[in-house]
Amino acid sequence: MGYYKIGRSVLVSSLVVLSASFVPKLPMVLMTSGVLAQTMDARTAEADRLFQQGNQHFKANQLEAALQCFQKALIIFRDIKNRKGEAMVLANLGSVYSVWQDYPKAIDYYKKSLTIALEIKNSELEAIVQPMLAKAQLRSNPQKRKADRLHNQGKRQYRKGQLKAALLSWKQALQIYRKIKDRAGEGSALNNLGLAYNSIGEYKISIEFFQESLVIVKELGNRAGVGSTLTNLGIAYDKLGKHKKAIEYYQQSLGIFKDIGSHKGESRVLTNLGIAYGSLGDNKRAIEFFQKSLVIVKELSDRAGEAATLDNLGGAYNSLGDYRKAIGFEQQSLVIAREIGDRVRESSALSGLGTAYYFLRDYRKAIGFYHESLAIDKEIGDRAGLGSGFGHLGNVYNSLGEYQNAIDFYQQSLVIAREIGNHPGEGALLTNMGLVYNSLEDYKKAIELHKQSLVLFKKIGDRDAEGSTLNNLGLALFKSKNFVEAEKVLKYGVEVRKSQRSRLGNQNNLKISIFEKQANIYSTLQQVLIAQNKTNAALEVAESGRARAFVDLMTSRLSPNSDIYSATEPTINQIKQIANAQNSTLVQYSIIGEEFKVAGKGQTKESKLYIWVIKPTGEVTFRKADLKPLWQKENTTLGKLVSTTRKSLGVSDDERNIFDVKVKNPVNEKIQKESLQKLHQLLVKPIADLLPTDPNQRVTFVPQGDLFLVPFPALMDSKGKYLIEKHTILTAPAIQVLELTRQQQKRIKTLPKSSRKNALIVGNPTMPSFNTKYGEPGKQLPSLPGAKREAEAIAPLFYTIALTGDEATETAIKAKLPQAGLIHLATHGLFDGFQGLQSSIALAPSSQDNGLLTASEILDIKLNADLVVLSACNTGRGRITGDGVIGLSRSLISSGVPSVLVSLWSVPDSPTASLMTDFYQNLSKNPDKATALRQAMLTRMKQHPNPRDWAAFTLIGEAE
Repeated sequence: MGYYKIGRSVLVSSLVVLSASFVPKLPMVLMTSGVLAQTMDARTAEADRLFQQGNQHFKANQLEAALQCFQKALIIFRDIKNRKGEAMVLANLGSVYSVWQDYPKAIDYYKKSLTIALEIKNSELEAIVQPMLAKAQLRSNPQKRKADRLHNQGKRQYRKGQLKAALLSWKQALQIYRKIKDRAGEGSALNNLGLAYNSIGEYKISIEFFQESLVIVKELGNRAGVGSTLTNLGIAYDKLGKHKKAIEYYQQSLGIFKDIGSHKGESRVLTNLGIAYGSLGDNKRAIEFFQKSLVIVKELSDRAGEAATLDNLGGAYNSLGDYRKAIGFEQQSLVIAREIGDRVRESSALSGLGTAYYFLRDYRKAIGFYHESLAIDKEIGDRAGLGSGFGHLGNVYNSLGEYQNAIDFYQQSLVIAREIGNHPGEGALLTNMGLVYNSLEDYKKAIELHKQSLVLFKKIGDRDAEGSTLNNLGLALFKSKNFVEAEKVLKYGVEVRKSQRSRLGNQNNLKISIFEKQANIYSTLQQVLIAQNKTNAALEVAESGRARAFVDLMTSRLSPNSDIYSATEPTINQIKQIANAQNSTLVQYSIIGEEFKVAGKGQTKESKLYIWVIKPTGEVTFRKADLKPLWQKENTTLGKLVSTTRKSLGVSDDERNIFDVKVKNPVNEKIQKESLQKLHQLLVKPIADLLPTDPNQRVTFVPQGDLFLVPFPALMDSKGKYLIEKHTILTAPAIQVLELTRQQQKRIKTLPKSSRKNALIVGNPTMPSFNTKYGEPGKQLPSLPGAKREAEAIAPLFYTIALTGDEATETAIKAKLPQAGLIHLATHGLFDGFQGLQSSIALAPSSQDNGLLTASEILDIKLNADLVVLSACNTGRGRITGDGVIGLSRSLISSGVPSVLVSLWSVPDSPTASLMTDFYQNLSKNPDKATALRQAMLTRMKQHPNPRDWAAFTLIGEAE
């Protein structure tokens, strides 16, 4: 179970845009070279050169140098009697003194410039100088100067993390701006008040201020201001957890910055888009936006922006778990920050390095970096940074099991959070302290702290933090044996989590990311219910806590006219009905983790395996297996046991081996037998007496986590008998998915035969190129002669001709997929363990495609096949999430296929051809797909005893 991390101030982490008081800028006409003179003699050219040089100094904020150039140019223009040039220089001198806030001198220069413009009847120049004079006169007002002073004071306080003080300064400035009717000042103060309220977690109030500011900047025609305010609105909605709305605002501001050519604004918005997608858990997309921002800041030679973007990239890779890459980006950021003297960014990069080493469990190194960061924060007076640093150190000492040190640092951080009004930080610290007291088994104190943090998170409207806190509170109540109150709290937490997902509508990928972060509350609630012997209720929760995004997607596709994107979770009666309709014994697993003291510190470890068996008759039985001996006595875990089993089968999970068909991992028969029996002992033995005695009756396993990689047919009992010898086996990602695949099967049976004319059989296409590492050149995949023989042997069974070689292009196959009643693809399969949707089927490339048919592309195709067989490597694999396996099988089922046959590893060429031929021959005699697969496996195991050669395939969905 994780805990909250205290981030740096909003100014640093979200790249918000502070509004400054109006700074006069030289209009474009006053910067144009070569328009000042009627004739370009040497004296005029010299004056023009000095004028342009002064402009450059002014733009670089080198005001003294600008003043000297303008004064020299003025002398020449007066000497040669160039009245227009004289007027323009006078205006620019006024701008210099205006920036210095010497308004009497500024007004004098503007008046002289305006007088000449009127004399020479230059209306264009008059239109430019008149508003500059008016603004200077406004600023000469003592009240205006006081408001500007307060406004700038607020900015300094904000940057130092003195949020309450900044709020007071900006409120006072706002009152004056409104009194003297300074709309620009009013808009700036409103925007900055929005930032301050955003920083203390008052997101709804901050949105109100941003909206008021937006009205004013639109009224003033300040498009850059509109872009900045829209960006800040996006940040506020992102903090509220309304990431979709935040992204909408960012896209609006991005369009404005592109229109006005503000590359700096564009880079800032791209960074914020990255942060928003990172909040959704879509770190790959986040990195893409950060990389785009990095290109821009490098082109602009914006070293500060480059350091900030590199820092954000480091944070994204920390979130991805690629800590070595995170360290690389943070080190680059650190070098730049030190070169340009950006102490705030230097501190942030050091903190990011500390976080990377913290996740790498190099705690001493993490402590060193955090202390370096703290030293800078103390030096520059950054109170928010200090609070963040103390919080990070609390996290480290908590992980080290040094709980009193952790509490001490959290307390120091809490004092600062309360002092500066940082409500999100305060809530996070109370949560972290509650978790420490939970580890100390002082549940009374833990409950008290979690309740305090819950009040704060409800107040600021942070639904994500509220959901996490409800889980932590429920866990503490559970540990204190207050099961009734724990159940109540956790059920409310589940409703909070559901409300978060429902706001995402049909954004399935984002739902998956969000759901992954929410899975722990379902696990905790199951424990509470089991403790009260409410086993059926616990099954309902277990089913609700998996494949929700998958179920929502399937439901929306089966009912395309419906606006509802959140399917109803099944009740126990509906679960029983599904088992009956499937005529299958359903076996659902749930892996439960708990915190244990290991070497004096708390660690979350697998503790139990909950197993429910639902018979077709409606009888539901609950059993459990103890997982603690795995790590207590055998120094392993369930995931490691699955991995050891696969290795013992000779299975390689290294995709680079796909390029060498001769590579075969060694088979260790001793370890293989031990591992398969150990998995049988954990997964099957506790429920063996509940499974059907007739081997022709179906058993559908519903795995979780690493259990998706278990070859259930090959599990071996103590007598050396494989599970497939006793049972007809299927799998499913969730029980409710079976109800939906059944609906899909009914839909397909009602279709006219013309809409699914033929079987589509593909074997050994001309292979495309593939790169196993991002950025590396592709290499052609090896040919599969056995796959060609397989396709050509199967095709006559369906009165069709197999597509092989150059005929089997991706474009051609995609065109044929919707009309096929059966699809068989014998080729290479490539799985994507990163995002899942780039898992692909290898087909022949053409001028229109790259030959890789991805899971993402399959999602966009409406399929009408009753069965899809992916006779390829790793087609059942992908990214394992709390929502199931994101990959080819999921996409095929989502696209309308009720039955999918996929593999869990790189299957040998020749035995697979024989297995598939047997499968289809069996299917021609008996339409039960699960039975056909079982008989084919039993036949093949006689000739190829190693399960590697026959046990890779699993049938997902419908048997008939």
